[in-house]
Amino acid sequence: MSKSGPTRSSSAGNTGYPESVNRLLTEFAKLPGIGRRSAERLAFFVLKEDRDEAMKLARAIHDVKTKVRYCPISFNFADADSEGGVCPINLDPRRDRSLVLVVEQPRDLIAIEGTGMYRGIYHVLLGRISPLDGVGPEDLTIPQLFARVDDPSKNAGGEKITEVVLALNPTLEGDGTGMYLAEQLQQRGVKVSRLARGLPSGSQLEYASKAVLADAIAGRQAM
Repeated sequence: MSKSGPTRSSSAGNTGYPESVNRLLTEFAKLPGIGRRSAERLAFFVLKEDRDEAMKLARAIHDVKTKVRYCPISFNFADADSEGGVCPINLDPRRDRSLVLVVEQPRDLIAIEGTGMYRGIYHVLLGRISPLDGVGPEDLTIPQLFARVDDPSKNAGGEKITEVVLALNPTLEGDGTGMYLAEQLQQRGVKVSRLARGLPSGSQLEYASKAVLADAIAGRQAM
C-alpha cells in the first residue's frame, strides 16, 4: 500500500488556513462591504501586527459590546459607566436642552454634530415608521419622545422642550414618520420645524456634506 501525503484538518476546509484563521476570515467577511479578498487582507494585517496592537483591537470590540448602551433620554450611544448612562451631549450644560432634534439613527446624529451648527440636544428614533415592514410608532422610541415633551423631568436637565426639529431622511418612510410626529407634537403645543430641503430626495443624512447639513439646520422651516 502506497504512503499518502499529510492530510489537511477537516475543520480547516480546503482553504489551507488554520482553523483559527478561517474563523477570523468568516467573521471579517460578515462586515458590510467586506468580501473574501478584503477579509483575507484584514486577517493578514492582524497576523502580521504586533501582538499588543492586535489585542487592542480585540479589547476595543469587547468594550463596545459590553460597555456601550443606548442613552435612556436620547437613545444615542452612551458608555454604561457614564453618569446615569446618559450620553455626553445631554450632560453638557452648554447645550440648549429646550431644543430637540429628531433623527432616525445615531449615525445621523454624528453627521449633524459634524457641522458644528447645532447646539441643542437630540432624540434618536432607532428607525422609521414603515407599515409594509410591520414597523409602527410603538416599535421605535416615539413614545419616549412624547414622554420627554409631556414631562420635563424626563428630558435632559429637567428642562421643558419648546421646539422639536425633525431631521429625518428625505425618503417616503422618513416623510411619513415626520408627518405623524408633527401632528402628534403640535397637539401637545410644542413648536415643530424640519430641516430645509436642500437635501436631495431619497438620500441619507449620513452621506450629505457638512455644508448642505449646515444650511439645512440654519434654514429649518416650521411645519
